[in-house]
Amino acid sequence: MKRHAPATERNRSAILEVLRGVLPERGLVLEIASGTGQHAVYFAEHLPGITWQPSDPDGDALASIEGWRAEAGIDNLRPPFALDAHLEVWPLEAAPDVVVCINMIHIAPWSACEALVRGAARVLRPGGVLYLYGPYRIGGGFTAPSNEAFDASLRARDPRWGVRDLEAVLALGAAHGLVREAVIPMPANNHSVVLRRAEDREETDVEREAGL
Repeated sequence: MKRHAPATERNRSAILEVLRGVLPERGLVLEIASGTGQHAVYFAEHLPGITWQPSDPDGDALASIEGWRAEAGIDNLRPPFALDAHLEVWPLEAAPDVVVCINMIHIAPWSACEALVRGAARVLRPGGVLYLYGPYRIGGGFTAPSNEAFDASLRARDPRWGVRDLEAVLALGAAHGLVREAVIPMPANNHSVVLRRAEDREETDVEREAGL
């Protein structure tokens, strides 16, 4: 059954504009925690040169993504598959050019962010990008009272959740060879974070196993 997230319709056009400046004209995007599937359909529709691969660890989410995908009938949108970022080996057929993760790291344990960055660094092609979107604390403080209230509500639901410190995310990326390229203010006190993998590095596990 298709799910619907109103926030997706509010932020998708702003995210698309950032992605247009980040993505290659043609390539493979792996989306982590695709949720309802609305973003996947919208981005695949507007980026016809990109093959969009949605994923999610939740069965109900996968059903929703497939519902949106089947209805849209877009050739460059692949069927979703189950993927938990915590897996040591991501079950991929090809190395992605870009890994996209929208509104996930604050509604998951910090270990999920660590696993996401570690996994992206492992599978991305040379020069590939990890794109993150969501709210952040910056310089030790919240960027708006609404984000502080949101953080409190998240931690009340699960003390392992919460709005993440941007500096901690950037440091985590740097530790895995993903260097800050841009931090872009977005509507509703969110930010786009673009981390890029160095061009001169060894081939990924996925590339090596697939002979890419």
